[in-house]
Amino acid sequence: MTRLSSITQINSLSLELLEAAGFLDLESLARVNAASLIQELEKANKVLRITDSFPTDQDINEWIAVARERTGFTMEEPVLINPGNFLEGDAVPSEASFAIPIPVRLLVDKQVSIADIPQGVPLGQAVGDDSMKGANLISPRKISEQTGPLNHVKIGDVSPPRVEFDNSRIKSTQSLSDPSRKNESSGSSVHADRIALICAPLKETNLGRNPESRRYIRGVLHSHPLRIGFSAWVTLSLYLLIPSAFISALLLLLSDQIPKYFVWVPKWILVFPASLPLLGAAYFIWGLGSNCRICSQKLFIHRTCLKNSKAHHRAGLGYILPLCIHIILFKWFRCTYCGTPVRLKK
Repeated sequence: MTRLSSITQINSLSLELLEAAGFLDLESLARVNAASLIQELEKANKVLRITDSFPTDQDINEWIAVARERTGFTMEEPVLINPGNFLEGDAVPSEASFAIPIPVRLLVDKQVSIADIPQGVPLGQAVGDDSMKGANLISPRKISEQTGPLNHVKIGDVSPPRVEFDNSRIKSTQSLSDPSRKNESSGSSVHADRIALICAPLKETNLGRNPESRRYIRGVLHSHPLRIGFSAWVTLSLYLLIPSAFISALLLLLSDQIPKYFVWVPKWILVFPASLPLLGAAYFIWGLGSNCRICSQKLFIHRTCLKNSKAHHRAGLGYILPLCIHIILFKWFRCTYCGTPVRLKK
C-alpha cells in the first residue's frame, strides 16, 4: 500500500482533505473518477472546514492520473446490456442471469413433486415489462386448486398484511434539505446546530488566522475540553517538577551534610519535593482519565505501541510532552494513536 504523500503535487491540506474523505493510499485514489472524488472532497470539506482554497479540477485529474500511472490501474468502460426477451432468438450475454437446476436427490429427500414447483418468469419478462401483461403465469394458489390438497407442501399465506404501511409518512431527501423546513421543529434545529458545532469550529474562532498555521483551530470538538486542558497543564508541570524535586532534595541533603560548601543552598527549594505528591495525585485523578474522543485511548500515558505518523513528537522529548505543549499553546491537538485532529474551543 503506497501512501498519498508520495505524490508531490498534493500539499498538506489537500492530503488531510483526501484522508478525511477516506482515500488513504494510491490504490483507492486510482479507482475513483474525478467527478466522484470532487463530490466526496466537497462533502468532507463542508463538514470539517479543512481548507478555504479547494483544489481545482485540473489538480484532481492530475492526482488520479499519477495514482493510476504508479499503480498500473486502468479504468474500464462499463458494458451496457439491452434487457430484451432472450427467449425469442436474442443472444444471451455471458453476464445474464442463469438458473441452477434442482438435483433430483433433493426433490426426493424433501418429498417435492414437479407439480409443486411454480412456473418461473421468462428472462426479459420481469416485473414492469409490457410483455408481462399477457404472460400466463401459474400461482401456487392455482396449483393447489387444480391438483387438490398437497400432502407434503404447504402454501404460505398470501393474504394482505395486517399492518399497512403509511406512505404519507415517507419524506424525500430533497424535502429534508429544503431551507424552508429548518424552522419547523426547534428540537431538530438545535440538534443540527449541535452536530455542526461538533464537526467544525465557529467562524469567529478562526477569524484572521492562516488556515495552514498551527494557530488555526481545527478538528472535532472534544466532549471535555476543560479536563483535557487542565490535564495537559498538570502533566507538563509533573514532567518539569520530577527532575526539579530530585535536584532540590539532593542539594538540601548536601547542605545539611556539608554546610561548608553548600551554604548557598536556600531553604525554600524544599517546596519542589514537597509539592510532588500533590501534583502526582492531580495527575492520577485527571491525567490518567483523559481520553481521545475518537479512539478512546489514554492521551497522557506512555505506551510502547505504534504511534500515528501525524502525532506530536520531538526527538528526545517523546510524545506526551510535545502533546501537552501543543494543547496549551494552540487549543487543539492530533491524537497520538489515531491521528484525528481534536479541538478544545468552539
